[in-house]
Amino acid sequence: MTTSGPEAPLGEVRFLTVAEVATAMRVSKMTVYRLVHAGTLPAVQVGRSFRIPESAVHEYLRDSYVRGMEAG
Repeated sequence: MTTSGPEAPLGEVRFLTVAEVATAMRVSKMTVYRLVHAGTLPAVQVGRSFRIPESAVHEYLRDSYVRGMEAG
């Protein structure tokens, strides 16, 4: 089993561009930039660009999942 979190060897971490994350999450690139700048979504800055570990996107979505309101 391959891990892609921070503990994984760097060669095994899959990085996504801001545009790829925005497309996957169906939000604007500006929303992704806001999440990165707020520290909510970890990223690596390469020059003026950001790269987001794919595992960070999965973790963010898993932690942000909203359950429906319970009846009663």
